[in-house]
Amino acid sequence: MNIKRYRILGTALMASALVFQPLLAKAEIITTEQITAQHNTDAERAKVQSFVDRASAAGKLRALGVDGAFVKDRIAALSDEEVHALAGKIDSLPAGGNFGSFSDEQVIIILLILVIVIILVS
Repeated sequence: MNIKRYRILGTALMASALVFQPLLAKAEIITTEQITAQHNTDAERAKVQSFVDRASAAGKLRALGVDGAFVKDRIAALSDEEVHALAGKIDSLPAGGNFGSFSDEQVIIILLILVIVIILVS
């Protein structure tokens, strides 16, 4: 009777050891393009975040009823393509220009585009 119990116990221990063994590591070669693409996306995401963090942009967003923490979360959730598109729009703004030098209509259009993209992502 004891031998049968030991066999059952041994079988249960072996089965649990196989089920709960740690996952095996997988190594891959990462290309330079993959690393630079990730770095560029991070830089573009920071550019979009700094654009939204400006006092005039934050004031306009608050005037539209959008919370700053919500905007930061939504920017973090944007896909790489969306971040690239927004950063491209920021890059197309006049060099050395002040955000306050835009007309109110231009500021509202830019912020509405940003809010629409944020809403579409959510």
